[in-house]
Amino acid sequence: MTVPDSEHLIDRVVSDIAHGRFERSLSGLTAVAAALTCGEIYLEHYKASFGNKFMWAPVIVTPPLVVAGVGGVFSERWAKTALPATAAIYAATGLLGEYFHARGVHRKPGGWHLASYNVPMGPPISAPGFMAVVGGMGILAALLRREE
Repeated sequence: MTVPDSEHLIDRVVSDIAHGRFERSLSGLTAVAAALTCGEIYLEHYKASFGNKFMWAPVIVTPPLVVAGVGGVFSERWAKTALPATAAIYAATGLLGEYFHARGVHRKPGGWHLASYNVPMGPPISAPGFMAVVGGMGILAALLRREE
């Protein structure tokens, strides 16, 4: 690829984003982000021995989102139907995880009164929020127009 071609590619990508044509790319980014997030979640929940059965929820809801995200790259129909449905479930799971993580900090000795100790040592408060953000990306992808 020559330099002028790459400049045109960058201009086209910027123009697509500026005009709301980012559905295909955001669908793919959602699939990749969900897969990476699930890997990290699995390792952390494995270290905690999956002590609460809900710890399996993020692992279970990720594969459908990854499939829908990849499908959204290749099919506008998938991007408008399966992707927002699975992304909404993924985001809701992340928000519910926020509750469980906050409850985990509260249940530690001293609870929120010893937040300076319990927040770093307890379940990570912001980690499930990332799941909600990834789910939001999938929902946003469905609202955008497809790249030309």
